[in-house]
Amino acid sequence: MQQDILVNWSPQETRVAIVENGAVQELHVERTLERGLVGNVYLGKVARVLPGMQSAFIDMGLERAAFLHVADVWQRQPDGEPPTRSAQAQVPIEKQVFEGQALMVQVIKDPIGTKGARLSTQISIAGRLLVFLPQDDHIGISQKIPQDLRDALRRRMNKLVGTAGGGFILRTNGEDASDAELAEDIAYLRKTWTRIRESATRLPPPSLLQQDLNLLQRVLRDLVTEETQTIRIDSREQFGLLAAFGQEFMPAAAQRLQLYNGERPIFDLYSVDEELARALGRRVELKSGGYLIVDQTEALTTVDVNTGGYVGARNFDETIFKTNLEAAQAIARQLRLRNLGGIIIVDFIDMQREEHREAVLGEFRKQLTRDRVKTMAAGFSQLGLVEMTRKRTRESLSHMLCEPCPLCQGKGIVRTPRTVAYDILREILREARQFNPREYRVIAAPKVIELFLDEESQHLAGLSEFIGKPISLQSEAAMGQEQYDIVLL
Repeated sequence: MQQDILVNWSPQETRVAIVENGAVQELHVERTLERGLVGNVYLGKVARVLPGMQSAFIDMGLERAAFLHVADVWQRQPDGEPPTRSAQAQVPIEKQVFEGQALMVQVIKDPIGTKGARLSTQISIAGRLLVFLPQDDHIGISQKIPQDLRDALRRRMNKLVGTAGGGFILRTNGEDASDAELAEDIAYLRKTWTRIRESATRLPPPSLLQQDLNLLQRVLRDLVTEETQTIRIDSREQFGLLAAFGQEFMPAAAQRLQLYNGERPIFDLYSVDEELARALGRRVELKSGGYLIVDQTEALTTVDVNTGGYVGARNFDETIFKTNLEAAQAIARQLRLRNLGGIIIVDFIDMQREEHREAVLGEFRKQLTRDRVKTMAAGFSQLGLVEMTRKRTRESLSHMLCEPCPLCQGKGIVRTPRTVAYDILREILREARQFNPREYRVIAAPKVIELFLDEESQHLAGLSEFIGKPISLQSEAAMGQEQYDIVLL
């Protein structure tokens, strides 16, 4: 598979598109004023401990207090075993932290919606080849590295780490690294940890001790794979800075950097802006004529599969099967493209044959293996739904680029002009029982006023006669359909 990474940079925003075989698969956006917090290390202050929830709120100097659960409080394990996140093995949180305590924490999930950032007291520092766990002693090897190579790599790592302490996890791209490269990464990570500890003793809480790399730098650290052919960037200044950073920390990835000098905007090469616009919509068209409907809520995301205009197969069962197979590929792509996370419910079209269900589920799981984010898909439920989860660390694309509609308040629907008109009539009647003005003036959206002047004119006149007061109308184009004012004159 051929992969290209396109980087569009401007002073206020960095956008990165990952293109595989000519199709956009992922979009990453970072704004200068809205940088994510994941990976940042803070010296925070415990604001409140909640034993009933086995959690604590930590003041880090941000808009909202951050959340620390007992399962994310680090505890040293016996015999150098890997750390556990099992709540059953944890000491109660009220015995580990107290209000007013200064605590070093790391952000593991950005603030999302109304929820504050999620924290861990287990610090991990990512390098080019390794992840450093300064509080642990074990050596871990990436699960993506074949089992038969892990023991030899673990022995190499034990020799390089020596007795200086700290645990390390060898990343996938460190499988073929030389001892010199690994030793260099170990030294860099330990130096970074020393700098963090020194800052923690010098700065008062709450303070930022270490900021994670920006999106441009994370492209080299996290997004480059063996399939990556080129990394094209359209800013000469940022190309120079990224090349220097890459030569120091990630020379292999830096060799794939290219400065884009074309006349067309870089994202026009693969119609990335058009893909971005489609990724913000509810409906996703399939090539066969079917379509998906994607709806995000705070609790979960639902994906509904429909045949639409597809009638090309030999019989109805085959039509449904072909649509579901295409949908399985499209859904996996949309999850990456939109950065959807949390609980996801997929409603494939009902299939009668078991072999069809197995084939669709197998194709769906196969497509999910291409996702760099951890996913887990269960089988079909009794209701014919596929339940899955995708790890969520940052805001989805729509939450980052959009906001709820001020007219419908995010519902996606507004009340009809007739419904609003009847609300106005009831409100005038309610006001007439409490006040005695000379006249009532209704100020509302044009469609509502048009209704009062036409179909509802008889009801308005009847109400005016009943309360014994004149009712005048005023159209206001700036008002939303549900908005209105009743002025007492």
